[in-house]
Amino acid sequence: MRVVFMGTPDFAARILGPVADAHDVVAVYTRPDAVRGRGKALVASPVKAEAESRDIPVLTPRTLRTPEAAAELAALAPDVVCVAAYGTILPADILAVPPHGCLNVHGSLLPRWRGAAPVERAVLAGDDEVGVCVMQMEEGLDTGAFCLERRVPAAGRPAAELTAELADAGAEALLEALALLEAGEDLPWQAQDESLVTYADKVAKGELALSPDDGADANARRVLASGEAHPSRCAVAGRPVTVLAARALPADDPAAEAAGALAPGDARLIAKRLVLACVDGALEVTELKPDGKRPMEGRAFAAGCPALRDERGTWSRA
Repeated sequence: MRVVFMGTPDFAARILGPVADAHDVVAVYTRPDAVRGRGKALVASPVKAEAESRDIPVLTPRTLRTPEAAAELAALAPDVVCVAAYGTILPADILAVPPHGCLNVHGSLLPRWRGAAPVERAVLAGDDEVGVCVMQMEEGLDTGAFCLERRVPAAGRPAAELTAELADAGAEALLEALALLEAGEDLPWQAQDESLVTYADKVAKGELALSPDDGADANARRVLASGEAHPSRCAVAGRPVTVLAARALPADDPAAEAAGALAPGDARLIAKRLVLACVDGALEVTELKPDGKRPMEGRAFAAGCPALRDERGTWSRA
């Protein structure tokens, strides 16, 4: 099939590859190069990099809401447009171009978590499973019917790991959908139940910062949901750090009894483990990155902070 692919981040790039292996991807649309890093250099999106490595033409329009944009897409004569985390809602005249419509790979079990950050919101909510589905695009925000979903266990797993697995599962589902269309079969569309809708807003700056005023489970989920763009930050023994891996101490953990005597905001080295007391329990930090330093184990960091060993240690929101 002649396919036009639209997407931007790594999630989409992992889907583009298998689609390009199986079909004729005649062009790729992605967001314009963005300024990233301290050097303020323009950096191509992961989808653009993947497309260029395959010699697929790349278009980076700043808007699709013009007659010229619709004409440009129509000139490519796609049988179908495949979308994955493109970053913009497609207008009606774009949706009307391909005869088989626009299929979106969305990283949630719709109608739960419509929107920009479905995996992170599922992790923050403590969902036991996440998923991905092929969705029929409409002008609304992830409002279309869906089909061919895949489910993945989520408990205790970081968002980055889940996102990669969902991208691979989404590519598989999308290829199945394209095979059905190519064979002339109808896709098994299912309308969304509007009474079950939840929204996955973008993660706000500082939203994943850790706080002793919150529960240990909530703080642990923030760490799981965090990444380079939205790190889980706090200050331990007066030193700003990014927490890379942590878990809420279970009640049967040997360190839990000692941690139970701590007040929220206390930080200690207990049984050679870095423990941060929260409002309803304790968080064990297994890996962190002090500002200006390399990542290290939590216990190695604690061993270098005398206050964490002599009952003077504290921690706070950064």
